[in-house]
Amino acid sequence: MVGQSPAEPRAAVLLQPFVHQVGGHTSMLTYDEHTVCKPLVSQELSFYESLPLAMRQFTPQYKGIVSVHLKKDSLGNLTLIASPGLGQPDACGRLDSAGGDPAVTLWHKRKWSHTQVTKTFKDSCPGKMLLRTDLQYHTDSLLEDANGKQAERKTYNPWGLHCHRQHLNRMSSKHNENKLHQFLLLENVVSKYSYPCILDLKMGTRQHGDDASEEKKARHIKKCEQSTSASLGVRICGMQVYQADTGHFLCKDKYYGRKLSPEGFRQTLRQFLCNGNQLRSDLLEPIILRLKALLAVIRKQSSYRFYSSSLLIIYDGQEHKEGADQHLPFPKTHGTNPSRVDVRMIDFAHTTFKGSKSNPNPTPYDGPDHGYIFGLENLIKILQSLLEGK
Repeated sequence: MVGQSPAEPRAAVLLQPFVHQVGGHTSMLTYDEHTVCKPLVSQELSFYESLPLAMRQFTPQYKGIVSVHLKKDSLGNLTLIASPGLGQPDACGRLDSAGGDPAVTLWHKRKWSHTQVTKTFKDSCPGKMLLRTDLQYHTDSLLEDANGKQAERKTYNPWGLHCHRQHLNRMSSKHNENKLHQFLLLENVVSKYSYPCILDLKMGTRQHGDDASEEKKARHIKKCEQSTSASLGVRICGMQVYQADTGHFLCKDKYYGRKLSPEGFRQTLRQFLCNGNQLRSDLLEPIILRLKALLAVIRKQSSYRFYSSSLLIIYDGQEHKEGADQHLPFPKTHGTNPSRVDVRMIDFAHTTFKGSKSNPNPTPYDGPDHGYIFGLENLIKILQSLLEGK
């Protein structure tokens, strides 16, 4: 709350689709350059509020709660507006602050109404099947800097648009404009990267929560059985990897990930570490070290079950040479984690644990989440085989 007394009103913030969302079905929205937000689920809030200290380096920082409402203009276009209330944690600055990621500028300069999101999504992904294939998503003509000149060419994953369009549809059909919705404010874990390459992995051998209906339970069990979730304890839910040879992101979605065999999973993992010219073998050891550190932490978390949660593996698609590109620094190195990679757990709406406020009588589980551990162990084995050149 620097430079602002508690009595001063806080400016409303126009929420934008998060351009680097690669998986999931809940719309992630940009609050400011360093903060994203998502609809509040009490079970997820309970997890963040009682997060074990050892896990904090592997999860996004929780920044508080904000009220959000739907706004419709005279043309019927829909937008989402966040209204930071008095007494709520003030996590962020204004979205329209100068500078920042060109991605934020891109979305801020366009009012992403329901109509425009639908149109842009259709223009970029003609036909329903495009989200189920390789995507080369071009937005070059939309990227301009503050002086109206074309900025550095970048491309963005359309999955966030897809989720945002569906979210606006649901909200507008179920709720009126005046209804306030509570959203979680979370750290944008990719804000420090110039070209964030992101792998979204659904972890564990079971995906349904304890509260799932019989129908939903059966559906999730079938997905696990027919994918690498059963055989490896992990499946790909989404991916974007910057291709240095083309200047575009190569994107894969959850439908692609569901169809992979164990060997297909391994090949896609390798593809995630390829920049179009070569395998980024320099990243393998830092990622493995980070995953081993997470594995050690998960093994100590008794009663926790991370059903349907995801694991993000992140690195910068722009290679940095020693002494070069000092204006685009990597995050600082700490411990065994060289700054160029990151591993974060996300999505805890179905996470259960002893003492959860949202679920005071959860199904009693003893010991650590063995399904999650199985997935981590297999992931580490596959990466080690790639490191050894197998």
